[in-house]
Amino acid sequence: MGYEHLLVDRDGDHVTITMNRPQRRNALSLSHMRELVEAFEEVAGTDATGIILAANGPVFCAGHDFADVAAADHAGARDLLRACTGLMRTIQSVPQVVIARVHALATAAGCQLVASCDLAVAALSAGFAAPGGKGGWFCHTPMVAVSRSIGRKRAMEMALTGDVVDAVTAAEWGLVNRAAPDPDLHRATAHLLERATRGSRHSKALGKQAMYAQFDRPEPDAYAYAVEVMAAASQTPEAREGISAFLEKRPPRWPA
Repeated sequence: MGYEHLLVDRDGDHVTITMNRPQRRNALSLSHMRELVEAFEEVAGTDATGIILAANGPVFCAGHDFADVAAADHAGARDLLRACTGLMRTIQSVPQVVIARVHALATAAGCQLVASCDLAVAALSAGFAAPGGKGGWFCHTPMVAVSRSIGRKRAMEMALTGDVVDAVTAAEWGLVNRAAPDPDLHRATAHLLERATRGSRHSKALGKQAMYAQFDRPEPDAYAYAVEVMAAASQTPEAREGISAFLEKRPPRWPA
């Protein structure tokens, strides 16, 4: 399928969705967000096991496209923000493992995009910021995702100062999984995705869904939920095959 703002390529079991609005710093216009949702949903319906979210140009993603925002009234701004929220939820709802490959600066909703991916690897030259804190439009919605990755105090520091956080600090804080030297970014991303997509595709999809469902529940509720999901999953063909393969000391043959 052709896209105006994206490039979509498949290599083996993995698909790379590349944001391709370098002249606009990959800002998330409404049309760009709609294309991203469409692309993720399209890949979700395939047998791919992993998705790399990448970008072309000098900036990974500059957040919302202010040309859209400037033209929007109150209701229009709400619609833009809801579309962005829908994109973030789509990324977390697809059955594939989604990893962000961040080669450069990610700000505001671009930082939210990274935080919403299942995994992320950043080049050492990358940076992350919620610049609304030093401007006139605070980064309210981006910080929902970011704060859940890095915790309250660090999120408050990012949100209030608007300062750029370097890739090494972002890895220490938990915004990305690791920082890699720029020449190694592609290899480091592919290596992590390969490891994260081992095993049964169906089991992984259920596991991803359950992880997001339990993350923000109180511990007793999280355990109650996880017990029910895991008990039910024990009866699936994938679980039965995995257990049999372990007991029989042979490689598993996953159901199609």
